[in-house]
Amino acid sequence: MHQRTTVAALTAALTTAALAGCGSSDGGGSDGPVDLTYWAWAPGMEQVVELWNEANPDIQVTVKEQAAGDDLVTRTITAAQAGEAPDLVQAEYQALPTLVSNDVLADISGELDGAEEQFAPGLWQQVTLGTDAVYALPQDSGPMMFYYREDLFAEYGLEVPTTWEEFADTARAVRDADPDTYLTTFSANDAGLFAGLAQQAGARWWTADGETWRVAIDDEATRRVAEFWGGLVAEDAVLNEPMYTPAWNQAINTGEQLAWVSAVWAPGTLSTAAPDTAGSWAMAPLPQWEEGGNATGSWGGSTTAVTNDGQHREAAVEFATWLNTDPEALAALVTEGGIYPAATAAQTGDALAGPPAFFENQPDFYARAAEIAQGTAPASWGPNVNVAYGAFNDAFAAAAESRGDFAEALATVHRATVDDMESHGFQVAE
Repeated sequence: MHQRTTVAALTAALTTAALAGCGSSDGGGSDGPVDLTYWAWAPGMEQVVELWNEANPDIQVTVKEQAAGDDLVTRTITAAQAGEAPDLVQAEYQALPTLVSNDVLADISGELDGAEEQFAPGLWQQVTLGTDAVYALPQDSGPMMFYYREDLFAEYGLEVPTTWEEFADTARAVRDADPDTYLTTFSANDAGLFAGLAQQAGARWWTADGETWRVAIDDEATRRVAEFWGGLVAEDAVLNEPMYTPAWNQAINTGEQLAWVSAVWAPGTLSTAAPDTAGSWAMAPLPQWEEGGNATGSWGGSTTAVTNDGQHREAAVEFATWLNTDPEALAALVTEGGIYPAATAAQTGDALAGPPAFFENQPDFYARAAEIAQGTAPASWGPNVNVAYGAFNDAFAAAAESRGDFAEALATVHRATVDDMESHGFQVAE
């Protein structure tokens, strides 16, 4: 539902998007201030935008709260088809190719001045889609890391794993120490986790080459991740149950599961799922595939994009730049919205000077998170991420439940993604 059959490739959409905004106008003028509409879902956004409106009477921004995820993507595309898209939209990183291929987003590279330097290269690459164009500014990010029960690791005499090989050995050691306990679980109910792990391993699931898409979901890097977790599930070294269920909450809260591979936003989830364990957890970098590495993946995060329907592009870019780079704006995003800012400087700012309340035992939480975020690996998203994620949830859930073949499940996801793209008129390389 996210593609127009008349769009043959992303490059054609890029050209259209660049041409569509050539006549945009800016400035207040005699008729009053410029009025911009911003579709967003982050909590507290109205309070953040009010800071801008008070300081910029000539450019006024109205926030219209929306649902996140596919609902917002679908609604934005529908509005754009009618020529009624908002001036700005909060879009997740993986949604950008879908919006670009539907001619929704404008290339704002000509209106930016030095913004790239304020973000980690891996994040900036995701808003350029590997081109010279820029389709959004990074807003928040979800660098992945390893969370573990510090008290129980000490009780079982476990070391924090620094490589995935050590992670597997730790999982086996936990099972040997207590047959009722697991290090963690492999969950198939949120494809973003697996996508981030594949990203860390070097996967680039979609790339565009001229008018041709190349899909590499079943590539060597992703197979390595799938076979690693499939092997642990098959030998019962990790559990095969989904996250976020009452059973998962109980296992996390009681110590039946000692760790969770997650992202920077995990403290909020843990405080709800395992309220009895506050102050017992610690955070460390993800285990690495190569000893001494410093790579991580992304799980979550969003951007601020400017649409082709907006009539005041320069003003919209000015606001988007302020929102995602200005110290006052970023501090407000942290305090009002609880986000982890994408801008590097804000990741160690005053708003993040102290640790999350649930991690009061780790005062350097955000300092470590900022170091981890610098190692964010590049990610390549395509025009039908929703299809790939849906196929993952089905294929990997079945494989996990049966402790079956994860490699075959991955091949199924790849085939479903390619078939969907071809059915919507995209040219896909073999």
